[in-house]
Amino acid sequence: MRIVMGLVMAAGLTAASGAQVAPPSEVLDVHDHVAAVSADRIEADITTLVSFGTRHTASETESETQGIGAARRWIYDEFQRISADCGGCLDVMYVSETISGERRIPDPVEVVSVIAIQRGVSDPDRMVVMSGDIDSRVSDVMDATSISPGANDNASGVAGALEAARVLSQDRFAGSIMYAALAGEEQGLFGGRIVADYALEQGWRIKAVLNNDMIGNISGINGVIDNSTARVFSEGTRATETPEEARIRRFTGGEVDSPSRNLARYIDRTADQYVPNLDVMMVYRLDRFGRGGHHRPFNDAGMPGVRIMETYEDYNRQHQDIRVEDGVEYGDVLEAVDFDYAAKLTGLNIATLAQLAGAPPFPADVTISGAVQPSTTLSWVRPSGAQAENLMGYRVYWRLTDAPQWTHSRYVGDVTEFTLENIVIDNYYFGVSSVAADGSESPVVFPGPAGSFGGY
Repeated sequence: MRIVMGLVMAAGLTAASGAQVAPPSEVLDVHDHVAAVSADRIEADITTLVSFGTRHTASETESETQGIGAARRWIYDEFQRISADCGGCLDVMYVSETISGERRIPDPVEVVSVIAIQRGVSDPDRMVVMSGDIDSRVSDVMDATSISPGANDNASGVAGALEAARVLSQDRFAGSIMYAALAGEEQGLFGGRIVADYALEQGWRIKAVLNNDMIGNISGINGVIDNSTARVFSEGTRATETPEEARIRRFTGGEVDSPSRNLARYIDRTADQYVPNLDVMMVYRLDRFGRGGHHRPFNDAGMPGVRIMETYEDYNRQHQDIRVEDGVEYGDVLEAVDFDYAAKLTGLNIATLAQLAGAPPFPADVTISGAVQPSTTLSWVRPSGAQAENLMGYRVYWRLTDAPQWTHSRYVGDVTEFTLENIVIDNYYFGVSSVAADGSESPVVFPGPAGSFGGY
């Protein structure tokens, strides 16, 4: 079991001559984590979830074999089994609230999510999240009894979160990881809202939410078959932006540099570096056109979050009664899931989570200056104490304003300010990341409120 490197080891990363030594360019353990993902285990988990018949939010809760009650108890027990294999390293719990008077939940229903938290060794209240949705539905969103396998939507996401817990619980990280099976998604994103509120009440600092909603389909409604691309949706400006913050952004930029957008860029880079035969399509939109997902309640609460999913959807396999009409098969059934592809996207999540949790505290209070000057200066605040024990230093990034991805960077060491000589502020966007001694790195943080991931 690897333990993240602390100050003693980090301090040793200085050449005898006194010259600064940069951290490694990759985290070797991440390759092993990705390779450990099992498509067979994911298939077994999706098969079990499908076996509950329906997981509709208002379905059976007393049966041991059918309905959402049986499904969430099985997920809870599975997290407990995973925890037993790592010496009790997961805190497993239900987070719930009774909902009523809503268009899709008119009568009282207890909406119950299952979460498992792998506590960080030095910064346990800093948290990154991987989530999937427990519930399923057929054509009529109010039909709580018909067979609704929900194999891809969204047993695939829950199975991915379980597999991530199996793999990453064998390691230890500076920050915490939450594996979440969220409820009530089809009825109005209630589980995400309830868990986001609970996190705020507990004082957890959620820095990234990876919402996995449909990660197992490779055959599109348009006839395209693609098992090598994933989409990552992210909001542009933060949902919680104030009028004053909008005024600042108008003059300094940041429309495409919200924390969620820079989290998406981070995932894109991770795919290129750590996941074979997978490319990320960054979609500059909160979600699919006019539609929603369970990262949105976290965004609404000011937490960075993205949606990770397949690139080509088959709408005949979503929100449909199981049937055959005019030779066309409808229904979200097990046979339509590609388990190898689900494993690949799970590997993307695992590689991302490992780096995020292994990174030092994300840069906070990042500011920038350089108007009417030949050079640009970035500054930030350094954390102290146990939080910073794996901090080696910082990396400054910049790119042309129309470039989708960060193109230039420089490791600048353990400092709180750096000037890029003869790099004119007007021509580029800038940011800064924190780096651990093993190479784990935070997302790039854009200066000012537009790009802030929050305080330490």
